[in-house]
Amino acid sequence: MKARTPLLLAFSRVIAVLSLIASASAAFAQEEEAGRTALFAAMGAMMLVMFVLMAALYVYMALALSTIAKKTNTANPWLAWIPIVNIILMLNIAKKPLWWFILCLIPLVNIVIMIIVWMAIAEACGKPSWWGILMIVPLVNLIVPGYLAWSD
Repeated sequence: MKARTPLLLAFSRVIAVLSLIASASAAFAQEEEAGRTALFAAMGAMMLVMFVLMAALYVYMALALSTIAKKTNTANPWLAWIPIVNIILMLNIAKKPLWWFILCLIPLVNIVIMIIVWMAIAEACGKPSWWGILMIVPLVNLIVPGYLAWSD
């Protein structure tokens, strides 16, 4: 019996260490899952904020373009609310040919074309054409459509 006691004692110590390791790994797994949950919650909140900001920006731009179309007596101002088709409305306000729509779909060319279109829109609203050039300046391009739409 005395020979078995150290063997049983060693075996019980091994079992105790294994159970400690198992419980610690379970605790780390729960902690890791809580971290993942917090990360997904933060990502979801960021996506919601971005969606609300983008929707507000879309409504602002559509309202401004619709108001500009009404101000210049352009037909179908409701086209401002339809994505991509609003480019046709902008071309109508600027009195540019509709085939320029194809140029608006070509990368880098579209930047030049849209500056020219916004310059013509500014002139149609009775403002200097350099207001259209400001559309390439970040953050200022948010002010220009509102100024052209709602200024006297």
